[in-house]
Amino acid sequence: MYAAVRRYEGVTDSAEAARLVNEGFVPLMRQVPGFVAYYWIDAGDGVMVSTSVFQDRAGADESISRAADFVRDNLASLLPNPPLVMAGEVVASA
Repeated sequence: MYAAVRRYEGVTDSAEAARLVNEGFVPLMRQVPGFVAYYWIDAGDGVMVSTSVFQDRAGADESISRAADFVRDNLASLLPNPPLVMAGEVVASA
């Protein structure tokens, strides 16, 4: 399995961002081949984190591309700063 993690800082409205992600982005993630799971986390203090899990690297890479497009097209005013993006192989899970 592979995962992509994106950390967004300076979020201006976490409730609205969560609504838009749930309604618009989650369905896009489910369409990516190899989809396993997606999580959108409100870490507080203007920080939100997403975690996408896929069966292969191609799915994780696709999620990063789709996330960038979705943020640019739908969330730019709510997520004004570029995210810190990390991706790699899942080497332990429970």
